[in-house]
Amino acid sequence: MDKFTKLDSPAAPMRMINIDTDRIIPKQFLKTIERSGLGKFLFNDMRYTADGGDNPDFVLNQASYKGAEIIVAGDNFGCGSSREHAPWALLDFGIKCVISSSFADIFFNNCFKNGVLPIMVSPEELEELLGDAEKGGNARLTVDLESQTITRPDGSTIAFEVDPFRRHCLLEGLDDIGLTLQHDKAIDDFEAKQRSGQPWLYDAAE
Repeated sequence: MDKFTKLDSPAAPMRMINIDTDRIIPKQFLKTIERSGLGKFLFNDMRYTADGGDNPDFVLNQASYKGAEIIVAGDNFGCGSSREHAPWALLDFGIKCVISSSFADIFFNNCFKNGVLPIMVSPEELEELLGDAEKGGNARLTVDLESQTITRPDGSTIAFEVDPFRRHCLLEGLDDIGLTLQHDKAIDDFEAKQRSGQPWLYDAAE
């Protein structure tokens, strides 16, 4: 996955609490196991009108937030079912960071595994950031993972905590497969030893 170091972007405000995974990516779009292509269905029921047109009231359809890579959302973001398609859809749309006062655990974990940074802040800090985001596209936030800070439009900063291992993985762009491949020599050595000591296992497989 892509490395995450620093992100400077308008932030789309979503004050709604309990935005669940079915709102993020509705169940009818879960038939694929491909990570790409889901962005067009992100927030489908809120983003489109009944006739399939863009809903002008939905924040990500508004001109000020076109291209926003950050969402500032109400409490308990990502609750509901444990579908990994939710972070897939966010990332495919272009959302690389979600800021909230709390997240559902499985969604929170899935974000890190797929290159999306979920940031938890206090309710008071969230209210400040929602206020910033509601000022429109010129009120940009800068998320710096290395320093673990959010820089607000007025220049003040909010610090956030990230598990050191997860921070390392995002900074280096390492998903589970990437982490495994860091040990490819040890894996090759083990396979060679197994093939030499128990060749019948490999003969049967081949």
